[in-house]
This record gives sequence, structure tokens and C-alpha cells, in this order.
Amino acid sequence: MPKTSIPKKIIVLVMILALPGFLYYLLTAKGKNRYKPLPFYGPKVVAKTGHKFHGTYIPDTIYHKLDDFKLTDQNGNTVSFKSYDKKIFVASFFYTHCPSVCGTVNKNLSALADVYRKNKMVNFLSFTVDPDRDTAPVLKAYAKSLDANSKWLFATGDTTVIYNLARKGFLVDALNAGNDNFIFSDKLILIDAEKRIRGYYSGTSMTDLTRLNDEIKVLIAEELRKVDKALY
Repeated sequence: MPKTSIPKKIIVLVMILALPGFLYYLLTAKGKNRYKPLPFYGPKVVAKTGHKFHGTYIPDTIYHKLDDFKLTDQNGNTVSFKSYDKKIFVASFFYTHCPSVCGTVNKNLSALADVYRKNKMVNFLSFTVDPDRDTAPVLKAYAKSLDANSKWLFATGDTTVIYNLARKGFLVDALNAGNDNFIFSDKLILIDAEKRIRGYYSGTSMTDLTRLNDEIKVLIAEELRKVDKALY
């Protein structure tokens, strides 16, 4: 059986993502969490509650959160946000017969998912924008072609659910333009453990992928700090 050659770009990407980034250094500099917190994306609401900081009363902010959903993954299992309780995940949109950009994004995403394959806090979830064609068996074959590990799920289901989730939840485009054409975002979307959007990244940009890798570490640090506070 002939050996399959691995593209040089993928090897370089894996090497880049596997190396500790500058932000990761900042997380542990001198034993302190010295880093700039990631922003929150989406509409914000000022709450009636608040807290004091250095004697000044500061109203709490309610940030945009994604609503729950029920879809089916490539293994025929139900997938929802309950599957990612207290977990960080990277979301994306695609379809299996996409002629160009999806292949590039998903190859890059495959390399990133491989970096976090042993990390229980980080997962990956890709939604098809063509669920009528991309059934669970089709997605299973597609996942196998990408050598996707168990941390990376591919979701299909009702078109209305997926499109509403894209536009109202993830705040990105998802639309069937007809004639087998689909309008959707190539962005990778970083979601924290509270189901809030913390970053957008171009899935075709090596610079953005490196930044995503660094900012995943920032979210991991945030979650570990929550654990520390709960213990003391």
C-alpha cells in the first residue's frame, strides 16, 4: 500500500501550533496570570446587580450567550451544548462538497484539533450548512478523510436550527443561496465554558490560527483560575 505524503504546510502548521506562544508565556510569567483577558462578542446588557472594586460600585454586565440546540453528530448521536458543559470549544461552518475554502479550513482545523487531542477542556464542533445532503453517514466518511479525532464532532440536522444558530448565536452568515451555492463564514469561533463568544479567526490564515492557539490557552487559564477561587 503506497504511503501518503503529508503536505509541508500541514507539518509546518503543526509545529507552529505545538510550540508555546507568546501569550502562553505571559500566562505563567513569574508565576502570575499576567495577560489581557479576551473580549466578549455580541450584544451586552447592563444588569441590575453589581459589585465594588476599590470602593467604586460597578454594574455587572450580561454578555451574549448561545442558546442550546439539538442536532446529530457523524456517529448518529445527539449533540447539544450539554455535550460541552464547562468545556471550551472551537466552532465552524462548512459543507462536505464545498469546492475550495472548506478543505483548507478543515485541514488547518484538523492540525489544531490534533494539538488538543489529550486536553479534556478543549473540543471542536463543525456544523454543515447543507444538512439535506450531509447526513450523519456522509459526515462520518468526511471526518475519516480528515483523520478527525474523537474531540472533533460534525453536526447535521434541521436547516432552520443550524441557520438560526449561526446568525443569532454565533453571529455569522449561513444561507442557502440556491443552485447548490451556500453563503457561510470561514471563521473559526472560540467559545468559552459559559457559551460566550471570545474570538473570531480566519480558518485560512496561519497568523489567525496561531493567535487562536494562544487564546485557547488564555481560556484554559481562566477556567483554572475559577477552580482556584472555588477551592479557597
